[in-house]
Order: sequence, then C-alpha cells, then structure tokens
Amino acid sequence: MTAVTDHTDHADHPGDDEGREGSGSVHARVEDDFVTDHKDALKKDPGNKAFGKRDPGRKDPGKKDVGKKDAVKGGVRSESRMFGLLRVEIGDEPEKPASRGDTDGSDGLAGLDGKGRVDGMPGAEAADSGVAWDDGLIARRVSATAEGHARPVKEAVVDSRPPVVTPLAYDGSLRSRLDALRELVGLSRTRLDSRTLAEAGQVLDEATARRRLSGQHTVVAIAGATGSGKSQLFNALAGVAISETGVRRPTTAAPIACSWSDGAASLIDRLGIPGRLRRRPLQSAEAEAQLRGLVLVDLPDHDSAAVQHREQVDRILALVDAVIWVVDPEKYADAVLHERYLRPMAGHAEVTFVVLNQIDRLPGEAADQVLDDLRRLLDEDGIALGEYGEPGATVLSLSALTGDGVAELREVLGHFVAERGAAARRISADVDAAAARLWPVYANRRQAGLTEEARDEFADRLADAVGATAAGEAAERAWRRNANRACGTPWLRLWRWYEDRREPPTGRLAVRTHADEEATARQRVEQAVRTVAEQAAGGLPTPWAQAVREAAVRGSQGLCEALDELALRAGAPVGRPPRPGWWPVAVLAQAAMTILQAVGGLWLLGQVVGFMSPNLGVPVLLMVIGIVGGPGVEWACRLAARGPARRYGLEAERRLREAASGCGRARVLDPLAAELLRYREVREQYLRVTGVGV
Repeated sequence: MTAVTDHTDHADHPGDDEGREGSGSVHARVEDDFVTDHKDALKKDPGNKAFGKRDPGRKDPGKKDVGKKDAVKGGVRSESRMFGLLRVEIGDEPEKPASRGDTDGSDGLAGLDGKGRVDGMPGAEAADSGVAWDDGLIARRVSATAEGHARPVKEAVVDSRPPVVTPLAYDGSLRSRLDALRELVGLSRTRLDSRTLAEAGQVLDEATARRRLSGQHTVVAIAGATGSGKSQLFNALAGVAISETGVRRPTTAAPIACSWSDGAASLIDRLGIPGRLRRRPLQSAEAEAQLRGLVLVDLPDHDSAAVQHREQVDRILALVDAVIWVVDPEKYADAVLHERYLRPMAGHAEVTFVVLNQIDRLPGEAADQVLDDLRRLLDEDGIALGEYGEPGATVLSLSALTGDGVAELREVLGHFVAERGAAARRISADVDAAAARLWPVYANRRQAGLTEEARDEFADRLADAVGATAAGEAAERAWRRNANRACGTPWLRLWRWYEDRREPPTGRLAVRTHADEEATARQRVEQAVRTVAEQAAGGLPTPWAQAVREAAVRGSQGLCEALDELALRAGAPVGRPPRPGWWPVAVLAQAAMTILQAVGGLWLLGQVVGFMSPNLGVPVLLMVIGIVGGPGVEWACRLAARGPARRYGLEAERRLREAASGCGRARVLDPLAAELLRYREVREQYLRVTGVGV
C-alpha cells in the first residue's frame, strides 16, 4: 500500500483542514455512506471493472470532475469531488517512500515508512486506529494489486466547511484608548498636517483590522541578521525542515508561515504570504497541544543586501503580534539591529523575545558572559527585561543546531500563546508609541488660556483706541457747561456769548484731522490684537499656537471699522443731558438776585432824577445783595454740578467701553476661546490615549 498526499496546498485557506482544534481528535470520517456503497460495489465486482469508471461524454450532476492528471512518481492521479468531498485515486506504479526532511512537497509524508505505515503500524491498523492526517489535506491509502492497478481500501472524508474563527476582543481600557485616539485624530485634522497624524491613523486601521481576525491565534515573527540561524530555529520549533538553511546569503528570500492550528488563514493573508509559502509543523499531539494557536513566520534577513528583503521585514514587523529576535555571538551588538529596530521598539518589550543562538560555539562560561552583555545592551536601549515576574522582554540562550534550550523556548512560547493577550499588548504598545510621537504637538509647557487680567487689558486697549476716556471727559465738560449756562448770572452768560461769537473754536480746542485719528486708532487696535493673541498662545504647542494667532488675525479684520461705528452710536449723548432736581431752584435764585440788582438800580436812579425821596441805604443794600448773590449762586451751582457731571461722564465712558469690549469679544476673544477649548478637548483625549485619563 502507498499513502499519497499533496503538500503543495499547505495554505491555510478557508475550507482547508489544517490541524483542526483539539489534539488527538480525529477529524476525518472514515467509510461514510458514499464509501460504504462503493465497498458493496467492490464485493459485487471483484475485478474492480466498474469502480471509478465514468463516461467521458457524460457528466454526473452530483460530482464535479477536477480533471487533473498529475505524474506522481510514475503513476496517474485523478481527483473528483462529490458533495464537497475529495476523492483521490492513484494507479499504475506504486510510489517510493519519501524522506521526512524533504521540503519540496514531500514533507507531507512525514511519519510514513515505505509501506504506507504510520509510525510503524501496518496500513490497515493505522486506518482502523483512527490516525488522522492533520496537515490540512485529505490522505488516502491505496493498495496496489499484483496487476499494477490501484484498489482503494479506505477513504478519509473531511468536511470542507471553514473553521469557526473567534474574532479578537479588546478589553475596556484598550477600547477606551482607541476611541480616544480616533476622537483625537478627528479633532486635529483641521489643525495638524496629515503627516503628523499618519502614524496614529495607521495604528487605528491596524487595530481595526486585527480585531476582525482570529483572537485564538498569535502571530510571532522570527527576525534576525544574516547567518544568525533564525531559519534553523524556525525548523527546530516546527520539528521539520520547512525553511531552507545554508551558507548561501541571503538564504531566506521570502517570509514563510507555519501554523499549528486551523483558522489562521485570514491572519496569514493579512501578512501577504502566499499559499505556496504556508506550512504545517510535524504532527505531534504534544507539540500541537503546547503551541496550539501559534502562527510562526520566518522573515528574511533584516540586514540583507536585497532591498526588497528589508522592506518585507519592515512591513511584516508592523503587523505581527510578537517578535523573536535571533542574535548570534558575533553580531548581537550590531548597531543596525539596536538603532533601527530594538531601540525604536523599546515600548514593545512585552511582545519581544531576544534569543542568543549558537551558544554551542562558545566555550565554558562564555555563553553566560555574552548573555549578560546582551542584557546590558538591551537595558541601554530602554527595553524592560521580563525578570523576577516583571513584564518585559524575554531573553534566552539556545542552540538551534544541537537543540539545547529549544525546549525552554517552546515552553515559554506555549505559555505566551496560551494567554491570548499578545495581540492586545501589541496594539497597546503601538498606541503608546503613537502617543509618544504626538507628545510635542499636544503637550503644553504651562497652563494655557486667557486670564481675566488679559481680557481686561484687551478691553482697555480697545477702549483707548476708540477714545472712551476722552468721550467721558467731554461728556462731563458738556454737563458742566450746561449747568453754568443755566445757573450763571445773566451778565456772565452775555459775556460768554460774546466771547463765543468773537473767537473761533479752533483758537481754544486742539483739533486733529480725521486721517491722523484713524491711523492712530488702527495702530492701537492691531497692537491690542497682537498682544492678546500672544498671551493666549503662550505655552501652547507650536501648531495650536499658530492656530490661535491665525484666529486672532481673522477676527481683527474689519474690527477698526466696527469700533468706529460703535463710537458714533454709543459715544454721542442722546438729546440734552439730564437736569438734577435742584437745577430749577438755582435758576430761580439767580433770577431773584438779578431782580434785586434791577430794583436797587432803579431805586437809585429815581432818587437821582428826583422822582423819589433820597434814601441810599435800602437801594444800595439791594444792589449789593444782587451783585454778590448772583456769583455766589453760580459758585454754589458749580460745586453742586461736579457730582452729576462726573457721573454723566463716567456713564458715557462706560457705554463706549462696553461697546468696544463687546465688539472685541465677538470678533477676537470668542474665536480665541474656541481654539483654546478645542485644544483642551484634544488635550483631554490625548491624556486618555496615554492612559492617564482612562
């Protein structure tokens, strides 16, 4: 008998039966109804004449003829599918036994002897004992007759339905951080350039893509320099020669994936590894139970002379869940490894393994000394070492050639994969790295924002620009002038009227041209806007400080014209100033003083012309009272008018200040406050991303 399997389809695609979950379980159904029917037919047709024959001109609707004829070591291989099941028949010459270490497609016969036995068992016993072909293919044992024709004896039927894949689930803390990062990117798109947010956006995309894939698998890449022995370690972990090794450099030209269980097809598809480069490890119940869920990827050399090799390494390292760095005693301190990979990925220590290979080349205690020096270099790179139960990188020493230390690495990998937490830790480390690179654009040096003193200073500057103080003083003088006119003596008012008519107003007031006043006001407004913008931007990161300044500049456009209109509306008094209650009394008193002067004067005049009897005392007294009382009443009115005039001027100044402040607040301060509020929001989201606000 000869057992035949095709090793070219080791791709873990949906529908393949690559190592079903459950060690030791048999996933092939032996002798189903289809097989039983044909065994009955064989009994009726011992010559096997009718079995397997079909009319080439007729197609059976229940079967799909693959129509393949492959030369299998001198034989003919035909395939047909019925009800989703694969049938393989091989005839002509019996196949020669294949070696276990063959990697060109014959490694699928590992565990078979030359007579079709599995681990020393006869063919029939192997079939009856339930030994399953757990390499993702359907294996069939055939028995060659003396005439050289193939006769099927057992059929292994495998369900072609794809395995159920459980998607990855993030914990609440990581979900909160990812949501905060997504909100942070959304709030910052209009303030930061796309290059600054590119890495954060990539982290979000990769986190979303990884969450949709299997959470029961852990993708671990084996990376290293030329000649470090990473492919040899890859083969040692798989238990079979999968990845090519040799002295030719570079040996590994493309990444090769090896999966210990089903359901990893989408994960490997994400890495861009084609089906021809997907393998399965040596079938062992113990190894499968220990490393179930592991997807191991052998990468090309990170220091390869071929550029495409280095590009593949960088691309896949950004997608895997964990990395095993393989170093050798000669190049463990290579600057390219430490500066380009280990140091930038120091935050990924919990998903990093550093393996010192080829310790068989070191005599005596040299291996421990090199391992200690390697730990020292990793510590200088900022990589936390997972020692004494602390989270961090795992550092081991082994020899892939002799197998020394490989079992320890396999055990550590088994515990690491069984935790099912590598993918989440990798995403969390990516978020930490993105947050660290975004720190310069979100972290402020001091408390940002506008203080009340800054706001009041800005309002005062605008008030000075519109002349609020001068307007208040002018209103106060106008009130006093009206009071003097109402309460002054008639003779003094007549004199002032005469002076006003005699002298032009330019002789007493310093009149400036409108152009000079407008230029001065514009300069004051611009200076006020620049000052408040600098105060608001103080301590902010450069992009947000620039956004604050731009908002202030946009608000200052048209501010001068708006202030001029407000000054005209709010600065000019409406109608005459209000009169206090004592004003009519003062007017009557001043009129009485004038009447006394007139009576006394007329009395004296009548005595002079002889119309009245001479009596100088009374008329002179009346005239003195009128002459002295008039100025006295005016002086008293001035004293009484100071308070109302001052209040009137302050009220006019207040109205103009409030108008100017409102205009400045609407055009400048509110946009600045909006920018500062947006920054505070992104700052809170950034703190949540870093884990502080979670």
